[in-house]
Amino acid sequence: MNSSKALKKGVFVASEAVTGRRPRPGHPRKGPAATGPTATGPAAVRDRAAAWFLVLPALLPILILSVGPLLYGIALAFTDAQSGRTRSTQWIGTLNFQDLWYDTLFWDSFRIGLLWAFGVTVPQFLLALGLALLLNQRLRLRWLARALAIIPWAMPEVVVGIMWRLVYHPDAGVLNETLRDLGLGDGRDWLTGLATALPAVILVGIWAGMPQTTVALLAGLQNTPHELHEAAALDGAGAWRRFRTVTWPAIRPVALAISALNLIWNFNAFALVYVLTSGGPGGRTRLPMLFAYEEAFRYGQFGYAAAMGCVMVAVISVLLACFLVGRIRGGGGER
Repeated sequence: MNSSKALKKGVFVASEAVTGRRPRPGHPRKGPAATGPTATGPAAVRDRAAAWFLVLPALLPILILSVGPLLYGIALAFTDAQSGRTRSTQWIGTLNFQDLWYDTLFWDSFRIGLLWAFGVTVPQFLLALGLALLLNQRLRLRWLARALAIIPWAMPEVVVGIMWRLVYHPDAGVLNETLRDLGLGDGRDWLTGLATALPAVILVGIWAGMPQTTVALLAGLQNTPHELHEAAALDGAGAWRRFRTVTWPAIRPVALAISALNLIWNFNAFALVYVLTSGGPGGRTRLPMLFAYEEAFRYGQFGYAAAMGCVMVAVISVLLACFLVGRIRGGGGER
């Protein structure tokens, strides 16, 4: 006991000699970290202001070019805005949405848009997955195959549309010429037939969008440790079992992300279908974006077209929310 008291007394004496103050027993002095600026101090406020100042150059274009037009379009949907400078715009509330609810042409285009979006996204993913698995193998001239696989991605949609219009040309198109050479008929006008227009356009959409899906899946495959495949092969697992137990769990987050993005992009498609068919024949390829474009710039019904845009934004928001919920639940299940 005497030695313990002497040790404490020595500590107090040493502390008093160094700091000039005698610490109170049972109340150790706070270190330098505890006496620094708190989260609500002036330094923290300056740091947050500096962070906003650095982010502002990137944030302004988003606010001006994306958020601003979006809010303006939502406000426009509640007016009777039409083309013409002399006509005044009046606030009409939800009248545009009420008319839209009974517009069978819009709901037909909405149905066609869903058929187009899923008809392009699902085969696109399956073909891209097979191509990514092939390009992930150790093949000769693999670098050349990878370069050729992304060529459609590097081409503008307008160029892709013009090129495929030449392919589908009823008289001099490559497709009909090939069918004639093979003795499979005299060919047909693929883009103006009521039964063939939408499948023909879907085929072009699959071809044009497959490279970006392939690149994303190939990146996920390359991040999969090769040792896992070797261990599964040593355990006697076949190719399908290795894919199901090793490859798919590794690329599943990438696959879900790129599939959700493709679904949103395809639902919003405009340029490719506009160049190929302009929504024809008889509205068989009139996607919702094409229908809204015609209402706004052909018939001058800006308010009505803005209401269509609001409905499409709502649908895309629901799709994005479903994707985020799935990602959160998937992450929680993995942990």
